[in-house]
Amino acid sequence: MWPIIHKLGSPKWFYTMSGRWLPFLWGSGALLIIAGSVWGLAFAPPDYQQGDSFRIIYVHVPAAILAQSCFAMMAVCSVIFLVWRIKLADMAAGAAAPFGAAMTFSALFSGALWGVPTWGTWWVWDARLTSMLLMLFIYLGIMALRGAFASRDGGARAAAILTLVGVINLPIIKYSVVWWNTLHQGATFSITEKPAMPASMWLPLLLMVLGFYLLFAAVTIARTRNEIIRRQPSARWVRALAQGGRNGL
Repeated sequence: MWPIIHKLGSPKWFYTMSGRWLPFLWGSGALLIIAGSVWGLAFAPPDYQQGDSFRIIYVHVPAAILAQSCFAMMAVCSVIFLVWRIKLADMAAGAAAPFGAAMTFSALFSGALWGVPTWGTWWVWDARLTSMLLMLFIYLGIMALRGAFASRDGGARAAAILTLVGVINLPIIKYSVVWWNTLHQGATFSITEKPAMPASMWLPLLLMVLGFYLLFAAVTIARTRNEIIRRQPSARWVRALAQGGRNGL
């Protein structure tokens, strides 16, 4: 187990291997998002109650799912960093935070647009909406903490601790529609129940969710690779890489 963890925590190994993954992630993610967008926005039938306004779901739901998944990933990276001191985990968590914040904002903004025709208002202090807004503030706090300390390690530890504290909000977001009487509808996808929507409506949504996940992976890996180069400019393999790039030009 330790050799595997050591290998995964090696910046050089990660940089070399991830360069092979990125073309597939960018390409397949873009194809899925384009296919899901065209199918959902142009060919899926309108909802029998909401009409065409329901099509906001093809942005709102993937953004909301990725906002929570990104935070969960950051929490796992924070545990690895705090327990095993693997700095690559901290780099990945730092690289993912802006994407997670952007997805949280996108979910809140698209939800507000959807709320006007559905609820008759842009915003209500609904349990789901309020907990999502809290997660956006936690994301911003995590990013701010990284630059608030004189030492990089101090900022990284503070950000990791806040991330682990913020994990408490994830089950609140997920189960808020069950625990409280809220305007927000229940889960769109469920493993144990048959989808409420016809296949012509939920299949493009599934493509969008998968495409967003691949986009998240591509963005996080690309940003982590840049952070590796920024933090280790004097490493022998980084200098060799830079020299090879100059020779290639």
